[in-house]
Amino acid sequence: MRRLSLLLAIVVTIAGDSSAQPPRSPAPPYDPTAVILEQVAEMDIGPLDWPMFGGSSLRNNTPYGAIIPTHWDIETGENILWSAALGSQTYCGPTVANGKAYIGTNNASGYVTRYPKDIDLGCLICFDAETGEFLWQHSNKKLPTGRVHDWPDQGVGSIPLCDGDRLWYVSNRGCVCCLDAEGFHDGENDGPYLSEESELLEDADIVWEYDMMAELGISQHNLCCWHGTAWGDTLFINTCNGVDESHINIPAPNAPSFIAMNKHTAEVLWTDKSPGINILHGQWCSPAIAELGGVPQVIFGGGDGWFYSFTIEGDGKGNAELLWKFDGNPKETRFILGGRGTRNETIAPPVVYDGLVYLVMDQDPEHGEGNGHVWCIDPTKRGDVSSELAIDADGNEIPHRRIQAVIAADGERAIPNPNSAVVWHYTSSDLNGDGTIAWEEEMHRSLSPPAIKDDLMVVPDFSGLVHCFDAKTGEHYWGYDAFSASWGSAMIVEGKVYVADEEGDVAIFELSREMNLLAEVYLENSVYSTPIVANNVLYVMNKDTLFAIAENE
Repeated sequence: MRRLSLLLAIVVTIAGDSSAQPPRSPAPPYDPTAVILEQVAEMDIGPLDWPMFGGSSLRNNTPYGAIIPTHWDIETGENILWSAALGSQTYCGPTVANGKAYIGTNNASGYVTRYPKDIDLGCLICFDAETGEFLWQHSNKKLPTGRVHDWPDQGVGSIPLCDGDRLWYVSNRGCVCCLDAEGFHDGENDGPYLSEESELLEDADIVWEYDMMAELGISQHNLCCWHGTAWGDTLFINTCNGVDESHINIPAPNAPSFIAMNKHTAEVLWTDKSPGINILHGQWCSPAIAELGGVPQVIFGGGDGWFYSFTIEGDGKGNAELLWKFDGNPKETRFILGGRGTRNETIAPPVVYDGLVYLVMDQDPEHGEGNGHVWCIDPTKRGDVSSELAIDADGNEIPHRRIQAVIAADGERAIPNPNSAVVWHYTSSDLNGDGTIAWEEEMHRSLSPPAIKDDLMVVPDFSGLVHCFDAKTGEHYWGYDAFSASWGSAMIVEGKVYVADEEGDVAIFELSREMNLLAEVYLENSVYSTPIVANNVLYVMNKDTLFAIAENE
């Protein structure tokens, strides 16, 4: 893994004992914030910018920040630098780079004059990060096929990747888009795409577009969701291929689920369709990328509830090269339409921390609450590294099945996998020692990738609980009932944890093995996104307003 090198060179002279070994300095503790700063330093952006979801390709939401407020008041303006109106539903963002903030939303604010706010669009909006001034908007009409591909009023479900004067995201129409960060404010129409509907200052300057539905035969389900990331010049994209209106049929099982693409030219370098006919619903899990065990890996969550790790370069023939795969569900779990089953898919991106990979399981939030899992795995193993193998009554391994891997009534069973990469796994524990497992002691479905620092891992779940674990052992330290679902990741900054929820509260905890709630701030309506810090400014947004927050001078 690329990280800051803090090794100390020690020269020791020990007279009269040639066999003596020089003393060794202990390895410095792993610092995920330093890793983010190192990745940012390699990009053409400001040193404290926040260019993608999680800040880096490791997806761990632990930004650098100084004097970040734990209190603000949106009515009096206390600690509010500025606020900006968004659409009526906002899930994605912000990212901040080179003085601009980017948000995916719908058109309820009507920033573009030719599109009144009663016209439903998918919108990527660019604001001035210092003032909140609207700069430009990428506007996309809804797909004519309707909610099966492009759910009404949900806007954009993609968080951009920013680098230099370019940004990349996936539109509501299933197009990978490369945009000019300056829009038309620089007086130029950057190409090769030169067919914009308008070149007014309020409009986006499209550099190129790649239509995954037209070019790859994708049938995205409900909403596209890709939180952009790259390794060098290569974008890695989950295509959101999924089921049709019936939620049973998979119209495009042979279409790619994962692709690698040149970020400058839109050339597709390799594709993979591993989930195939086993897609449960949709494929909304964005990838993480890291060098692990000396090998750069891109790790995708598939729509079948499995995680797949591939080499960065593929096999050189247009296909992915698999390193390992992991089933995030116990084998006897069963998928039932409407969320009533126990087999889950995955939506939250994987998180990489100190050479280990952390995974959580979930379903479409419309399916409601259910049982969940947190996994910590060793990514240096190869092949099928799941916790279990599925075998039939004769002891033969059962090929991967969509609905249920093991049917005990047919004599099938799950056995431990001798090649398992599991370091630890959490579903529940008897925290109070009363001999029973209460609802509050369980892990529930979670849309939220873990945030990890100082070996403490915080992950909210969709049932309203906030969990704190030992990241290396899985020991459950504390839980907090927020009484409302979290849709985004926790954020760890300055020894504090920020967690936003659907009721509009931002709870702030001490990062500690003991639960210590420091503050709770209300944002007036639902929060469906993740707080971030960029350039010592806290950005939080509810469903219709973005707030930039810092200590008032």
